[in-house]
Amino acid sequence: MESIKINNISIGSNDRPFIIAEMSGNHNQSLERALEIVEAAANSGVHALKIQTYTADTLTLDNNSPDFMINDEESLWKNRSLYDLYSEAYTPWEWHKPIFDRAKELGLIAFSTPFDDTAVDFLEELDVPLYKIASFENTDLPLIKKVASTGKPMIVSTGMATVSELDELVQTAYQAGCKDLILLKCTSTYPATPDNTNISTIPHMRDLFNVQVGLSDHTMGTGVAVASVALGATVIEKHFTLNRADGGVDSVFSMEPAEMKALVEETERAWLAMGKIKYGPTEKEEASLKFRRSLYASKDIKTGEKFTMDNVKIVRPGYGLEPKYINHVLGKEVKFDISRGTPISWNQI
Repeated sequence: MESIKINNISIGSNDRPFIIAEMSGNHNQSLERALEIVEAAANSGVHALKIQTYTADTLTLDNNSPDFMINDEESLWKNRSLYDLYSEAYTPWEWHKPIFDRAKELGLIAFSTPFDDTAVDFLEELDVPLYKIASFENTDLPLIKKVASTGKPMIVSTGMATVSELDELVQTAYQAGCKDLILLKCTSTYPATPDNTNISTIPHMRDLFNVQVGLSDHTMGTGVAVASVALGATVIEKHFTLNRADGGVDSVFSMEPAEMKALVEETERAWLAMGKIKYGPTEKEEASLKFRRSLYASKDIKTGEKFTMDNVKIVRPGYGLEPKYINHVLGKEVKFDISRGTPISWNQI
């Protein structure tokens, strides 16, 4: 799979993991806080800052009937209506430009997740360089077509999607004009637990659909993301906030700045460590070969004497014959005097 170029950043297996900080609703309805999140994201070393583009009215209906209430006992948002939650979490559209402008000033790629056609049209006016599709929208084929028709790269979270649904998604995107597609393994629980994340799916998904695959990670900490890089993930997306204690709709499973900085560093270490299949000493290891064991004279040995276990030892360093030759040496006569501490070599026999 070839790398995908977005602005001056390359995404691919030969490139450092592409890290996305997802602001979501962690601005807590303050543009000032939103801009502080942008700055903190840049300082943490991420490549991109993502927001979401919707209103409560474009996402759901203002209705308190059971269908529109969150009843999951384990949900962070239990007993809230969808309309109420999205009214709190949405990013005002007039904030998009100042957020994007600040991100660009700080060297970040700024983009968004649209949730309907009007959001795509709006983001096109702002000339976003790529699009994200959320897990809950990955079966919304009309939206997939709309985004794909822009011709810009698409990153799609795959939470809950079956293989057949993903196949339909991929085919729809390509047929509608998408040229660069990245899928993200995702578990759509908030927060997610490592044992419910199944990142072994990453290389399987990559091979099945012949696309780059990353991780949209709702677990706590960096462990799952680091492990996913070792499995071939090229993109990592994490929710981001200034301080979980400040609250907010997504704060509980969002990373703080120091944690995001650690994520950037540790995923890069994982990527660097993968390297290539290699046996034998690396260039850096060659200097360490001398610390292997080898055959040395453990006593002064006179000409004509024989090598024995009493005057030859297998010790460090490794300048003498390899230990495997001990039985070839023992019992042989010495050609010339050898001092204690001299490496054993064939020309002495």
